[in-house]
Amino acid sequence: MKIAAAVTQAKSAPFELCELELGDLRDDEVLVEVAASGICHTDLICRDQWYPVPLPAVLGHEGAGIVEAVGRSVTKVSPGERVGMTFNSCGRCPTCQIGKPSYCHQFFECNFASTRPEDESSVFGDVHAHFFGQSSFATHAVANERNVVKLSEAIPLEIAAPFGCGIQTGAGAVLNSLDAQAGSTLAVFGAGTVGCSAVLGGVIAGCTTIIAVDVNPARLEVALELGATHAIDAREADPVEQIGAIADGGATYSLETTGVPQVLRRCVDCLAPMGVAGVIGAPAFGTEVSFDVNTILTGGRVVRGIVEGDSVPDVFLPSLVELWRQGRFPVERLMKFYDFDQIETAAHDSESGAVIKAVVRMS
Repeated sequence: MKIAAAVTQAKSAPFELCELELGDLRDDEVLVEVAASGICHTDLICRDQWYPVPLPAVLGHEGAGIVEAVGRSVTKVSPGERVGMTFNSCGRCPTCQIGKPSYCHQFFECNFASTRPEDESSVFGDVHAHFFGQSSFATHAVANERNVVKLSEAIPLEIAAPFGCGIQTGAGAVLNSLDAQAGSTLAVFGAGTVGCSAVLGGVIAGCTTIIAVDVNPARLEVALELGATHAIDAREADPVEQIGAIADGGATYSLETTGVPQVLRRCVDCLAPMGVAGVIGAPAFGTEVSFDVNTILTGGRVVRGIVEGDSVPDVFLPSLVELWRQGRFPVERLMKFYDFDQIETAAHDSESGAVIKAVVRMS
């Protein structure tokens, strides 16, 4: 079967539309006709080899579409059903077994190796596929039964697509990972897709003070529109001092979504005693950061990594869709839509900050 895909040929190379031959489905796989795919920061840093993803490859990991065919053992979905695609996991390791698939012991093999974990093969032959179990920068994607989620008719596929990574990561960080309590203070460093989704999560959780920090005034305006109570332009003021003044001693929770080590230091330093900082932003492999040990020790502060918002996608994504249907989770306000042949423009706009969430429509 011939399909069209955006192939990343080499480090930092442009997304090139190519015709590829799609191989046969395996028993546990699902063929999805992709309607739309979000462009995520992770796609771009893997293109640029911050993470060692093998190239050439078809990237993309925020896809949604219609099931076209299923393998013989698949029972979760059927042809014709609407699905979102999310991260993949092994389903067998200790963390998967306790309902924490985003911390799967084989997370890298299942998501970044861009091959089938069991035998390192690709459905595209010499071009790597199976990025995050989907490679959704294509008209058709081969997913695993574990990483497809049924979608209700209530939400357009082009809006649902980014729920599979950036949106569930930000909202889940607040609602699942931090389990933010009503009346608490939340500081969000970075007002991109993840950060703005975290702001919405804070509103849903009942945080009374939600502080957005960024260097892009337009993004801070969006964060305020979505429910942030305060916005700090880090070019003009020290966020740690400002948060301490706003929150009377510091934030209950903070999130670092930028991947910049200096920002992570501020994210920790702004915490009140017993506060928790969540680390989401992904820098290049080998990046290190330093803290004052006594800041963490004497205040009982916690620093923890967060992957995919601790989501169990079959449970969490439908709940976010329902919140969207009710008008309480208006993430479409973050999105700008592009045709598939504009994917390089969409990627550039994402990197430059011209858009918060670029979404490519395959049709």
